[in-house]
Amino acid sequence: MDKRLLTGTMKINKANHLEIGGIDTVSLVEKYGTPLYVYDVSQIKYKVRTFKKTFQDRNIAAQVAYASKAFSCLAIYQLMAKEELSLDVVSGGELYTAIQANYPSKKIHFHGNNKSDSEIIAALDYDIGCFVVDNFHELKKLNEYTIQRKQKVSILLRVTPGVEAHTHDYITTGQTDSKFGFDLNNGQAQQALQSALEMPYIDTMGLHCHIGSQIFETDGFRLAVDKLLTESKKWQELFGFHLRVLNVGGGFGIRYTAEDEPLPIEDYVNNLIDEVQIVSANVQLPMPEIWIEPGRSLVGDAGITLYQVGSQKVIPDVRNYLAIDGGMTDNIRPALYDAKYTGVLANRMEDKIEETYSIAGKCCESGDMLIWDLPLPKADDKDILAVFSTGAYGYAMASNYNRIPRPPVVFVENGQAFLAIKRESYADLMRLECSLY
Repeated sequence: MDKRLLTGTMKINKANHLEIGGIDTVSLVEKYGTPLYVYDVSQIKYKVRTFKKTFQDRNIAAQVAYASKAFSCLAIYQLMAKEELSLDVVSGGELYTAIQANYPSKKIHFHGNNKSDSEIIAALDYDIGCFVVDNFHELKKLNEYTIQRKQKVSILLRVTPGVEAHTHDYITTGQTDSKFGFDLNNGQAQQALQSALEMPYIDTMGLHCHIGSQIFETDGFRLAVDKLLTESKKWQELFGFHLRVLNVGGGFGIRYTAEDEPLPIEDYVNNLIDEVQIVSANVQLPMPEIWIEPGRSLVGDAGITLYQVGSQKVIPDVRNYLAIDGGMTDNIRPALYDAKYTGVLANRMEDKIEETYSIAGKCCESGDMLIWDLPLPKADDKDILAVFSTGAYGYAMASNYNRIPRPPVVFVENGQAFLAIKRESYADLMRLECSLY
């Protein structure tokens, strides 16, 4: 296996087992069962602190916000609050969880392309720090509510700058044809800004963009910065707009397989800082505060999923299928957009590779395939499969398809394990159901 996949505190221990957070994964399975999501807290803290320190070392005013759609729960919000991050939420449910975690209200940024009345009211009631306004409908509603309540609110306008990141179509969001944001090229962004500046209780602090996800280069970010700062200079002359905040979103890539080559965190951040400084000077704008929204890059490769190996099907000269006790219900990404993963036998880390298996989930779907053509030792049902880099959009997108309960989530750090989310039971599946007879 490629040792680069052993991130954070992951290592091979003397028992030839995968260890994470100072705990043998075999013992985690014995205690909590499978499937099981495991998060390396030390790795998350390292990523958080590296983002923050890179800005601090350059003496740049900045906010780092955790894009919590990657993985939302009470415990992760509490961890991010303790690390003094801002928080990006995209729904009433995420906002409610943040409130239950006592997240500092002014550090919460509310995103989303179709915020409901109840969501807007809940955010106003909690007096959050910023709305990222996505469309004219939302801007009109926010204006009406703030006038009724005589309540000041800060906003960023989400702009689609016409920049396409080199990523999958489903996770590309900065191009012109997108459901998100005000389009820069057709004049909608300028129209929205002009309207917002006339609204009495709306403080338009700046602009937001997000060009995509799982990005391995900085060219797209730099192009988006160039476009937004150039337009901001024009809008300053036209409307007296002062760009105080430039939010360039997230999308920083991580390693899922040996083929992935993400940049170091410092490279992403320093390239952004350099570009904002250069273009601000060129167009004669004061340097804005830079905001970013890492999600996957904070929690993605800090998480693994552990499965129990089950049945096998050998098709001579075609394929060996190896089934596990999870699949698309706990990781929909391979079925949804052909996401690639790799894995190991956690209880036999350095055993000789003898077979190539295709890892099949247990759902009643031919498309429930987690990994194609994975080299492994000859496996049987005593083995535990560990899949790397499942910390983002695993639990967050999990479902109960086929009436399969969702797995638990365990945080590990310094030899201690904390159960962050309990395993669902069959009774939990029935909890909200009503009998017809």
